[in-house]
Amino acid sequence: MDYKDYYKTLGVDRKASTDEIRTAYRKLAMKYHPDKNPGDKKAEDRFKEINEAYQVLSDEKKRAHYDRLGSAYTNFRTTGGRPGDFQWEDWFAQQAAGSSRGAGEESFGNSGGVGSFSEFFRTIFGEAMRTQGRSNPFAYDSPGYEQEAGISFQESFEGTTRQIQKTNGSKLTVRIPAGVKTGSKVRVAGAGPEGSDLYLLINVQDDARFEREGSNLTTTSNVSVFTLILGGDAEVDTPTGTVRLNIPAGTQPEQVFRLAGRGMPNVKDANQKGDLYVKLKVQIPKYLSSKQRELIEEASLIKF
Repeated sequence: MDYKDYYKTLGVDRKASTDEIRTAYRKLAMKYHPDKNPGDKKAEDRFKEINEAYQVLSDEKKRAHYDRLGSAYTNFRTTGGRPGDFQWEDWFAQQAAGSSRGAGEESFGNSGGVGSFSEFFRTIFGEAMRTQGRSNPFAYDSPGYEQEAGISFQESFEGTTRQIQKTNGSKLTVRIPAGVKTGSKVRVAGAGPEGSDLYLLINVQDDARFEREGSNLTTTSNVSVFTLILGGDAEVDTPTGTVRLNIPAGTQPEQVFRLAGRGMPNVKDANQKGDLYVKLKVQIPKYLSSKQRELIEEASLIKF
């Protein structure tokens, strides 16, 4: 069995950050995706290799396990060892023996079929390798394939659908639940190559009106200085439309108001929503009549 250099597959350095790995993956996946290369077997095979490499290097535990193997393999080759002579069974036996808690020490999930992934992947993370009569302690479920799906902020608030084309040519409508955020994954069972799972990797477009933190949102509302002094109403944008916010007399600039339940829905329960926080931005008039100026100058004599 040949050793696979996943870093070389993605064209990244071994010290590459998670973001650098993700960027390299997205660029290559877009180039070799089967939808963009219909009938091209080489492109499909390359796409599988890219996905396999990303599934390993994008996960902290799998990457650490792979790096340990890489160090052992590199040392073996440096001392003159030939690729075909590397003792895979011995290395796994050493890893299993070094686990103080037995077979479950560093498990990445329950063992299972790994579909169209390579023999190398199945050996390292699947159930094919057995050491000293025990199942591989690093067994891992088939991770599937990823495909990026861009949605608008409003779609992330309301929920939406996307139509994807399976590798067999059929089309499938996928529901994206309300409350997803950038980085969320939507699993589509059996929609990937050779019946593997497909994961839609969500990328939510920014909305200039709102900042998101968890399920809570923050927005701003422009109010005149006179509204702060005398009290009044301010218009506030929410994901469901504009509402009027009552501003008490004497409100201070930059004060924050909380509108309960007007934030993002919980992805697991759309009936539960976060809050919307409103920051007041004060508008100062540029032009005043002589009478207005006189009144303001009189008001400026007030002691706080």
